[in-house]
Amino acid sequence: MKLTTLAQAEAALAPYGYDPALQASFAARARSGSTDNSVKGALAPLPESALGSLPALNSPERRLLRQEGLALVHQGKVGVVVLAGGMATRFGGVVKAVVPAHGSTSFLELKHHDITQLARAADGIIPTFVMSSFATHDVINAHVVERGLNIAAAPVFVFSQKVALRLTPTGELFVDAHGELSAAATGHGDLVAALRSSGVLQRFRDGGGTMLFMTNVDNLGATLDPAILALHARSGAAITAEVVRKWPGDAGGAPAMCNGVAQIIEGFRFPADFDQGSIGVFNTNTFTLDAASIDRDFELPYYRVEKKVDGQTVVQFERLVGELTALVPSQFVEVQRSGPDSRFIAVKDPGDLDRQRAIIDTVTRSPRSIRDLTADELG
Repeated sequence: MKLTTLAQAEAALAPYGYDPALQASFAARARSGSTDNSVKGALAPLPESALGSLPALNSPERRLLRQEGLALVHQGKVGVVVLAGGMATRFGGVVKAVVPAHGSTSFLELKHHDITQLARAADGIIPTFVMSSFATHDVINAHVVERGLNIAAAPVFVFSQKVALRLTPTGELFVDAHGELSAAATGHGDLVAALRSSGVLQRFRDGGGTMLFMTNVDNLGATLDPAILALHARSGAAITAEVVRKWPGDAGGAPAMCNGVAQIIEGFRFPADFDQGSIGVFNTNTFTLDAASIDRDFELPYYRVEKKVDGQTVVQFERLVGELTALVPSQFVEVQRSGPDSRFIAVKDPGDLDRQRAIIDTVTRSPRSIRDLTADELG
């Protein structure tokens, strides 16, 4: 899309939630020069005793949870949200959701195939809601049609997150090397607002849906496991956040106590004098959400982010879905990140895809959500 003038940009980006008032607030913040995103208040590691855990595969407790989760699917209470927005930059400008991840099967197809298998095993319907962005929306919609993903057992609905224009460090509209304004998605923290403004959340709830499993399209380990659904339902929490044990070199968000509230805090928000190594787990950005609890306005903060475009520093503002955990009752469950029960196989770029080919092959041959179902359950 051509974004040569502000008027062109506003018209082209309006279908994707462009908000002139929000853009003006970003410009004012950029002009202020403030770059401090750090947490304010009393900060402490989350006690290990506050972490739940997912019982081992094939254990009696896991089987019981599985049955409870299958019942939730059968009753029509479960939906899936797949985050597939962003800027389509890490795979050479190709939208990651449609990139082949296993043979000719795309990332989105792998997710959807697993959802479909579970829906059929439970004799239920699992709607799949894909959050796109202005940069990925049309490509994903075309892929859904081309690959025949919109089926009765797992219908697919694509909706877009918000968008804003990039700025210079002094708050002016950034113009790229082609003389055009540069747009950017405003972070996966757009999720709840986009679910609500698109009507997706209301339709889901009107149809009897009560919980949404949310996963990044590029985390091939985060399949829809009925045991996770049951664990969430048992807890009564508004959000169940999946975390994994840290490995050397890991960096990212993690659960911590801030002013006495357990919540996910992104790595860049920890103060410089806080020892992030004191927290033994980190956030996978995989959540199970209570639909009623998130069906309201949340004032999630936007954070200043600096990036390089055409060799120049640009400023954009993003919000983070994990920060919902600070605002509603949340539980934190440690899951496996290696072996047959791994729930964290993140593929950020082509190198990750090559390095993790063996475990991806294992998971795709026998999706976790169905590998311990009986022949009768599979039909």
